[in-house]
Amino acid sequence: MLALDGNTAPYLQYAYARIMSIFRKSELSEIPECDRLYPKDEMHQTEIDLARQLIEFGPTLEYAASEFRPNFICNYLYELATLFASFYESCPVLKAPDEIRNRRFVLCKLTADVLRTGLNTLGIEVLDRM
Repeated sequence: MLALDGNTAPYLQYAYARIMSIFRKSELSEIPECDRLYPKDEMHQTEIDLARQLIEFGPTLEYAASEFRPNFICNYLYELATLFASFYESCPVLKAPDEIRNRRFVLCKLTADVLRTGLNTLGIEVLDRM
């Protein structure tokens, strides 16, 4: 239940804390806008996978609510955290060129927002540091 790996609340909290660490290290006061669309072939596959998972958050919340199945939210968040871990390993954020870095910051911010919202929906507190 308290393991930092596997489908547990601490694993999800750790994913959120890891994103907050990226933002602290970047020393940005706000996340830059990503004003250009990139062709799919210019994006790393883990960026695409993470973006696709983020798009599914709204429908997942609606379905979980309509079916009274909070476990759907848990499963979604676990998949999101796992995809973020792959993204984190494959796609350096802080060392990327500016335009790519901005896109990756946006993916990190969206992931953090979804993790926070999903965990709060389940009554689980998010932590900026672990």
